[in-house]
Amino acid sequence: MDSILRALVIYLVLLLLFRITGKRSLAQITTFDAVLLLIIAEAIQQAMIDSDNSMTNAFLLILTLLGSDLLMQEISSRSKTVDKWLNDVPLVIVENGKPLQDRMRKTRVNESDVLAEARLSQGLERLDQIKYAVLERNGSISIIPKAQQR
Repeated sequence: MDSILRALVIYLVLLLLFRITGKRSLAQITTFDAVLLLIIAEAIQQAMIDSDNSMTNAFLLILTLLGSDLLMQEISSRSKTVDKWLNDVPLVIVENGKPLQDRMRKTRVNESDVLAEARLSQGLERLDQIKYAVLERNGSISIIPKAQQR
């Protein structure tokens, strides 16, 4: 039972930490982020199992973590407030070619991120070619180009 409680606490702490750090950090994982996640996983593993290395304990921990995730998904699907807190809402970060600096700073997105997505998805080269850039719930950036002038 102790392992299950440890797993639940760690799940909730990680959920909170990843929510605080923002959705962009999960959408564009770097090599450094991957290494950090591996280190976190190793540190957490030791905290969760204490000194019990049995297969049964490992199985219970996996079930606890997956069950916690399924429960949060179910609660999120039934409560708009919880869903908004967990997954956030799409956020306009560029409007008519002008970066909304306060929103970009809050979400840790910079102009080069927006321009990179504009080049990849729409072939755009400058911010003034963008009508809207939207930071989506999953961390990706959607680009809506301005209408072509003839």
